[in-house]
Amino acid sequence: MMPANLHPSDAEGIVAWALQQWEHRLTIACSFSKEDILLVDFARRINPSVRVFALDTGRLHAETLQTAERVRTEMAVSIEWYAPKTHDVELLVSRSGLFSFRESVENRRECCHIRKVEPLLRALSGVDAWITGQRRAHGPTRAGLKVLESAPNGEPLKLNPLAFWSTAQVDNEIAARRLPVNPLYDQGFPSIGCAPCTRAVQPGEDDRAGRWWWEAAEHKECGLHGRAPWLSELNTNENNNTHIVEVSR
Repeated sequence: MMPANLHPSDAEGIVAWALQQWEHRLTIACSFSKEDILLVDFARRINPSVRVFALDTGRLHAETLQTAERVRTEMAVSIEWYAPKTHDVELLVSRSGLFSFRESVENRRECCHIRKVEPLLRALSGVDAWITGQRRAHGPTRAGLKVLESAPNGEPLKLNPLAFWSTAQVDNEIAARRLPVNPLYDQGFPSIGCAPCTRAVQPGEDDRAGRWWWEAAEHKECGLHGRAPWLSELNTNENNNTHIVEVSR
């Protein structure tokens, strides 16, 4: 549980507290979004050897890979890369084709599970807590996001230090720190995933409207967050200081 005097909007303070609590048993998920890069910068200034991992789905934009290399070199951050199992990908595309994820929500979730969720489980093996760049402002599936999500049965805690931040706050902090920014943002991509599943958003659309744009808004999670296959929401603790969601298998 976070200290009562740590404000839920103090993202840098939350990262510092997490590093103190878990040290090398803490890792940061980095998709090379503005949010994730900002959190990595918070952490590396405290602990230059902080653990950072990324998922190479095999279908990332070239711009995302270029940004990853900038983070590695310009920010001097070591990145642990996790990729899907080759055999599973080969079976999927041989059986269902290269674009089966557009045929149904179930097919899309199967693809996400193979390319994202299974590698995530390996990335989180042996850690006690992980940090993500999720924000409430991203869209309806994250509107009730908590800063700290706790899980029994040995699953790692998940921290969302930027949960209450606005897009303007993130942009201003990124600019002030002169951090690398994925060029896709300037092309109208406020949320960036796999290339075949992400498009630029239109004026007035929420940040995640460009993700799986052929699906209803309530389905727009890949399984890494929200109601992931290995977690289910049980109840919510509305304590203003801790912002905890209790979850179980």
